[in-house]
Amino acid sequence: MRLSKLIGRRIKEKPKDAELVSHIYLQRGGYVRQVSTGIFTLLPLAKRITAKIEKIIREEMNAVDGQECLMPVVLPRELWEESGRYQAVGKELVRFKDRNGKDLLLGMTHEEAVVHFARTEVNSYKQMPIMTYQIQTKFRDEPRSRGGLIRVREFTMKDAYSWHTTQECLETYYQKVHKAYEKIFFRAGLSNCISVESDTGMMGGAKAHEFMAVCDAGEDTLILCPKCGYKANKEVAKAIVQYHKEAEQPLAEIHTPNCKTIEEVAAFVKVPEHKTAKAVCLRSGDNEPLIFVVIRGDLEVNEAKLRKAAQLKNIEMASEFEIRNIGAEPGYAAPMDIDLNKVKLVIDKSIIESNNLVCGANRVDYHRTGFNFMRDVASKHSQYIVADIASVREGDLCVECSTPLQVRRGIEVGNIFQLGTKYTASMAHTYLDENSKEQIPLMGCYGIGVGRLMASVIENQHDNYGPIWPISIAPFEVHLNALTYSDEKVKTAAESLYASFISQGLEVLFDDSDGKPGSQFADADLIGVPFRVIVSLKTLEQNSVELKIRGQKTSEIVALDAIIPTLKSRIAEAHQKLSCSC
Repeated sequence: MRLSKLIGRRIKEKPKDAELVSHIYLQRGGYVRQVSTGIFTLLPLAKRITAKIEKIIREEMNAVDGQECLMPVVLPRELWEESGRYQAVGKELVRFKDRNGKDLLLGMTHEEAVVHFARTEVNSYKQMPIMTYQIQTKFRDEPRSRGGLIRVREFTMKDAYSWHTTQECLETYYQKVHKAYEKIFFRAGLSNCISVESDTGMMGGAKAHEFMAVCDAGEDTLILCPKCGYKANKEVAKAIVQYHKEAEQPLAEIHTPNCKTIEEVAAFVKVPEHKTAKAVCLRSGDNEPLIFVVIRGDLEVNEAKLRKAAQLKNIEMASEFEIRNIGAEPGYAAPMDIDLNKVKLVIDKSIIESNNLVCGANRVDYHRTGFNFMRDVASKHSQYIVADIASVREGDLCVECSTPLQVRRGIEVGNIFQLGTKYTASMAHTYLDENSKEQIPLMGCYGIGVGRLMASVIENQHDNYGPIWPISIAPFEVHLNALTYSDEKVKTAAESLYASFISQGLEVLFDDSDGKPGSQFADADLIGVPFRVIVSLKTLEQNSVELKIRGQKTSEIVALDAIIPTLKSRIAEAHQKLSCSC
């Protein structure tokens, strides 16, 4: 490919709307162009990269007996009603009518579609375990698109689905796919990628893992143990919490002028923050009782844990009117003296295991000391939920080995779920067992975002000049620069090398412009091809060319007649390093 013919203009300036490194370089390097919020066109450079990512994915999915299919993007409402998700999923799901008034939707995930065809195609225990996958366009009306391809609305995803007769079979295959995912990300050159336990979310099921590219640009919070290797997403992470109990004190009201925050109250009463309790009031929908949460003052409510513990689909902050309607006072709320019949009471374990806490008094500028939940609330009201709903913090102790935990950021590039019978049961998918009796199969599902993976590689591998692509997914293997292309000697040598590279099967991008060296090299850095061959009058005087590896400061001089075997050897070595033997 000649650079003069390549569609995708390089841009010198940082785009105004781009903050993440990957977003900046994908725009500046001519990889993508934004069409609308969260919707991008992939230009030829990006398309070459995603094609290589998809090739790696196909090879590893086929290696675990996956069979590729292709399901439609547009799906009928009826399928999603069968699973119960048509009404359960919010505005992220795009719903519309066709010209005949039929209700349709854009697939944001394909569990319903795959079960639809599996009901006729997967119907015997002899077939299982079995897995199918697709690489398909999805649309999710994401409310917070950000970071270029990191969080978008339209995206390409590899989603796979497996069927099993027993939980043991599902567990075994789940681990096979987990290993296949490790290979995919390693082969794609994604350094520092880990798998963590995660929340099953809207997908449902009993168990899930997310594959995270650990980097500061990530929007997910990871909890990691540096000693034993415990890893979990913040949504499900657990830790050892230190509890403090002492001889019970009576409940007493005190005046706390202008003290609304935990910090202000603790300082005024002269107690540590772990000796306070705070109430958080939330709503889950119209005509639903308020969610009244009580947690120790030094801890934060983890929304994912709360949703799971209280079986909630959506939650948002309650209004001051709603809080006062149950008898509480915003900023000074506590579970005493309120109408508990109007709320769903959720208590963090830290409240049960602590006592003599400072809490609100349900009136402005007043708090209570000596709060003991079991004595002051539970003895009078038995309807409440106790659960671990606290977010794990930096320095909390690991549940496996008691080592202080670390908090890191990560980008989710893949996920795997044990769905169980969530979709097969609701959609009446059965198979005949060895006794010719109908049974409900268990399912697993496995996803990878192709564009997000490409962007995540940039976040992990770049310098101040552009991306540093690993050889396995680089748009080209070799970038050929002809300095002073207008000079006949340089032009002849460069054109000859270009033709030779192509004839030898090398993927080469030829800068056939007559730009200055600085401009050519700036373009080459933004494109990020692993190997750069530079032809100039200076090197030709030595009957040689300059060979430079992207990301390295040094270069070497290689004889013209040795450049092709040298390149082939270096390219093979680079591929070998990304050949996963794990």
